[in-house]
Amino acid sequence: MAQNVSDIQPTYSLQQIFYGAPGTGKSHEINRLTEGKNVIRTTFHPDTDYSTFVGCYKPHMEETDMTTVIGETLKIVRDEKGEPQQEKRIVYKYSCQAFLQAYIDAWQQPEQEHYLVIEEINRGNCAQIFGDIFQLLDRNEEGLSSYPIKTDADAENELRAVFSEKWNLADDKAQETDNLYRKHYPNGITKDIKNGSLLLLPKNLYIWATMNTSDQSLFPIDSAFKRRWDWKYIKISEGRDADTKELLNWLVRFNFMDEEKQYTFECSWWEFIKAINEKIASATSSDDKKLGYFFCKPKTKGSKEIDSETFVGKVVFYLWNDVFKDEENLIFKVTEGKANPSFDAFYTENESGKTIVDTTALRTFMHNVFGEQSDLYTETEV
Repeated sequence: MAQNVSDIQPTYSLQQIFYGAPGTGKSHEINRLTEGKNVIRTTFHPDTDYSTFVGCYKPHMEETDMTTVIGETLKIVRDEKGEPQQEKRIVYKYSCQAFLQAYIDAWQQPEQEHYLVIEEINRGNCAQIFGDIFQLLDRNEEGLSSYPIKTDADAENELRAVFSEKWNLADDKAQETDNLYRKHYPNGITKDIKNGSLLLLPKNLYIWATMNTSDQSLFPIDSAFKRRWDWKYIKISEGRDADTKELLNWLVRFNFMDEEKQYTFECSWWEFIKAINEKIASATSSDDKKLGYFFCKPKTKGSKEIDSETFVGKVVFYLWNDVFKDEENLIFKVTEGKANPSFDAFYTENESGKTIVDTTALRTFMHNVFGEQSDLYTETEV
């Protein structure tokens, strides 16, 4: 016999935010935990609002009967056989977005767990995006919303139509749910959920999110919102293969010229992360801007090498622009005779005029990062 929503005991926290430094594997952790589950994923950004998260009217192209006006009468245009002729027109229909899609699926499939995953939750204005849905985030001991809310008219019509076609909540389970809210809804609450007039989160709907601590100044999350979530910190650690759990052992590797000889610089990506994170913590007195292991990856699948182009374009640029932007830091002093460091110093031109990484400057940068710890890298003549 299939389980129903009232039988399911939440496996994890119903609402939690996975947070930590960029590149620590927050999304990967969610993917691991939700493997084989029903997942709807969305990403917040500065232009995300209530309508793009919950639902709104959108234009759709569909075939409709062709019409024409004869006198003051609108008539359908028919072919020689008397059949209505079709034409494509833009019509406006209510479109359920990520929240309502997950909400509908959870009520229609009460025997299954459903996950609404919000990436980069603090890159959007949560107060504006959630609106009155914020009230639903208060869950009772049963995992249902403590305080149902009135649905807006447009969403109500859509939910009524959807649930009239499919509604799998068994009568005895509906009765159990009704009893939980009998004090305020003496005639039962599930009929109002089914007809779309009330919104109430079921216990099989999980809302999980990721948050980079380095981005928390974009749209600060207020304390009232924070209290509705559990917070799971993803610490910076050495990367492992998702299947074998073995250490990845990625390397930063590039060639450079010194006194007309070519050398190969090589260091452990993990050793670099530890070294640079010490400097970040010292300069910012915070963990927010530190690097996680997956902040930068080898270009080619199966490779262990992070090349100079990837390293400078992603790592050095991030450090220059986002971490040490407002202060001078000697790790960027890579050019002799120049008083002030310059990001431009990390690039040069080849014989054909193409912009390439100046690996000699990059080598100096790495020396500045590692300092006296020369045992953490090797330089081998090619």
